[in-house]
Amino acid sequence: MHLPTSACSLRARPGASCADLFARLSVWMLLCVSSLASAALPIEHWTTSRGARVYFVRAPSIPMLDVNIDFDAGARHDPPGKDGLASMTGAMLARGSEGRDEAQIAERLADLGAIRGGGTDDDRLGISLRTLSSADERKAAIELLAELVSRPTFPQALLTREKDRSLQSLRESLTQPASIAQRAFYPLVYPNHPYGTLSDARTIAAITRDDLVAYHRARFGASGAVISLVGDITRSDAQAIAERLTRDLPQGSPALSMPAVSPPVAAERRIAHPASQSHILIGTTLISRGDPDFFPLFVGNYVLGGGGFVSRLTNEVREKRGLSYSVGSGFTPLMQPGPFVVSLQTQKAQTDQALAVVRDTLAGFVADGPTEAELTAAKQNLVGGFALRIDSNGKILGNLALIGWYGLPLDYLDRWTEQVERVTSAQVREAFSRRINPKQLVTVIVGAGEATP
Repeated sequence: MHLPTSACSLRARPGASCADLFARLSVWMLLCVSSLASAALPIEHWTTSRGARVYFVRAPSIPMLDVNIDFDAGARHDPPGKDGLASMTGAMLARGSEGRDEAQIAERLADLGAIRGGGTDDDRLGISLRTLSSADERKAAIELLAELVSRPTFPQALLTREKDRSLQSLRESLTQPASIAQRAFYPLVYPNHPYGTLSDARTIAAITRDDLVAYHRARFGASGAVISLVGDITRSDAQAIAERLTRDLPQGSPALSMPAVSPPVAAERRIAHPASQSHILIGTTLISRGDPDFFPLFVGNYVLGGGGFVSRLTNEVREKRGLSYSVGSGFTPLMQPGPFVVSLQTQKAQTDQALAVVRDTLAGFVADGPTEAELTAAKQNLVGGFALRIDSNGKILGNLALIGWYGLPLDYLDRWTEQVERVTSAQVREAFSRRINPKQLVTVIVGAGEATP
């Protein structure tokens, strides 16, 4: 994902370094963002002349601007045999443009005191920028960002370097039990679907510069872009920025159709590994973003395994039986139904016992739902902690990008606590029983080999 910040009138003193300024800004942030977090977030929304959707929150607490651009260029668009192309394209955006090489881009960012970020997931590819909101610095930083997204050059020598880095990272990950478990788990949960397709040494090696150029031309179209802005600028400033960022983008191609996600077939796979602990993943597909079951599942999952030390899984697996230091559950809604995963680590000799406890706990929760006491405590914790979800411009930007990309209501954040408070135990039980079949789960164990008698 995504990140970045907001604005009180604060200027750099003559000779001050960017580090000095950001140190001063951090103090202002602590004083200023609490009022923003406790207030409603008035999200403004419009469409640029080239069809990009724009979402804007004015935040005049500190003199900062945070921008994020999401493109319909997620890993689900990786061509067959070129898995990893989306991620590689995102990594190469700042490696060279028509106006600058990699070093010049880095120097320009440093001179402006700007920070570039971004990331790629299954659904989208994003690039973000944090800059001072003063007119000169802001204009120069936006020009640089526009240059990176619209005119990347993808230098061959640097592509070779990035591929070597990716291959080295892949080789290292293939020795780590947690990574091995994930690489075995997702293809089983999403057979014959882009969400379950992972890059490997062969697909990374097959990526060429021509592939990056073609991918950029097809997937970086303005009409499929979502721009999120948070900071100390006016609506007219935001409109001008959005128009500039999309002015030179390629026309792009329509989104590709994907096969439907089906519930996975029940499976258990054990992979031997010399690590002292077994790493276990158990799960299935769940819901897409915007599904009406989201809040019942979200609150229910907090009770089940998302609430850390106050969750039922932690109580049953760790506190009562000492079978694991860490156990939890979570789910990630995507454009299509995303994964629901229970994860834990346990001593190899305790693998089967821990598995049995987790499965029994999950089955009991699906059948009966939370107790009223569990539900009340979960809602109190979630509502009480809501301010921490929007206590910085970076967090606001992430939420704004999520709302924009998945087409959530503009009052999504304003009504978040209300939606949590309205959840009933019956709704949780019904949502879990409809969505999760305890007998139709995928299980991957890395560590212990064959099941013990």
